[in-house]
Amino acid sequence: MILPTPTDADDPFAEYDNTLAPPRNSDSDPTPGIAPPSADFDPEDPLLVRLNPSQQEAVLHKDGPLLIFAGAGSGKTRVLTHRIAYLVGRHGIRPRNILAVTFTNKAATEMKERLQRLLGLEATKEMWVGTFHATCARMLRERGKDIGLEREFTVYDDGDQITLMKECLSQLNLDDRQYAPRAVLSLISKAKEKLIEPENFGHHFHGVFEGVVSKLYTLYQEKLKQNRAVDFDDLIMLSVRLLEQREDTREYYQNKFRYVLVDEYQDINNAQY
Repeated sequence: MILPTPTDADDPFAEYDNTLAPPRNSDSDPTPGIAPPSADFDPEDPLLVRLNPSQQEAVLHKDGPLLIFAGAGSGKTRVLTHRIAYLVGRHGIRPRNILAVTFTNKAATEMKERLQRLLGLEATKEMWVGTFHATCARMLRERGKDIGLEREFTVYDDGDQITLMKECLSQLNLDDRQYAPRAVLSLISKAKEKLIEPENFGHHFHGVFEGVVSKLYTLYQEKLKQNRAVDFDDLIMLSVRLLEQREDTREYYQNKFRYVLVDEYQDINNAQY
């Protein structure tokens, strides 16, 4: 089953790249929460027929925030993908105005495959569907230059980070048996998850070990920049910085992504939120 995809002519937001979204009429704003089915609701709709009533309500919800509580194996991912397909196929929402985020590459691949079966390859390719890190990497490659980040940056994996940290330890004449690279990187990662920059590290982490890590954190970030590289935590932290510091970029993505759907929302950390 492949649903028809709306064209630019059907969408008043087709030129979102260069224009701000028009203001909503406050009299017609939807009230957050699940609205009852509309008069044209079709219980035999292929997107709804295999869903239970609660799942149907979630799929039919069009505007405003919606949080779904359900246990493992209850069909949350199915609801999310069918909701996206319903927005595109029944409400005429442009695929490129949809952002869907999940945690693992496996889950992102599964989501894309389900959407391709429902909407087709081309419509799915227009959407942003991926992990938090993949989504942020894409954003930074598009707009990272606004905060001084090279477009063609490299993302360091675990091995690259260990190698770089050993260089930092050597430069500061520190013993990597006393300051194990993984332990140092783990503490730096915790700081980045809380959006703590190197210059503020000492205000949040105290102790002899932490004092040394503060110096290593500063040097580590300097070397990353010299190498035109970022680590996985930087992808999130730099994206937050980009959106906080650049109002034009923030407005661009606010208008681009009219619908944001997050799988496993309960697992997100402070920086991802």
